[in-house]
Amino acid sequence: MIEEIINKLLTLNIPHELIVVTVATLPIAELRGALPLAINQFHIPWYEAFCLSVIGNMIPVPVLLLFLDPLARAASHVEIGRRFICWVFEHARRQGKAIEKYERLGLILFVAIPLPVTGAWTGSIAAFLLGMKFRPSFISILLGVIIAGVIVSSLCLLGWIGAIIAGIGLFAAVALRWWKN
Repeated sequence: MIEEIINKLLTLNIPHELIVVTVATLPIAELRGALPLAINQFHIPWYEAFCLSVIGNMIPVPVLLLFLDPLARAASHVEIGRRFICWVFEHARRQGKAIEKYERLGLILFVAIPLPVTGAWTGSIAAFLLGMKFRPSFISILLGVIIAGVIVSSLCLLGWIGAIIAGIGLFAAVALRWWKN
């Protein structure tokens, strides 16, 4: 589906930078799909790709944090919307246990893990379900997106060496935070 969206945008002669921002706003793909597209396919410099992807990934966050309740109610009037909302909320609730235990740090780490369904969208939903306030949620999600961006950029630029470096850095950050407590 995401490939279809990208191909459609390419046929409309949409600038590559705007395609990257668009892909970063999409659930599931998010920054994790936008950065490889920008760096490896569109050959956008990594620092520009990073900024575009972070901006795009953060666009839906305030909308989700502020308006998720009315959006979910509206979507639940359609069968497919109801099933999707139930699935997303259930996934966020399961993941929310770790977020609830470690609060902002848990939300940062949850969003930072560059795996499908652990990004800004699910982090926003989990923050909403846990009743977290807007500002700490937004800042935590932004930090998680930036960390995910560093990890994904490292993977795109350095392959497995980048993955090892990013993993060591993430582990060190978590270990330092826990050690301070």
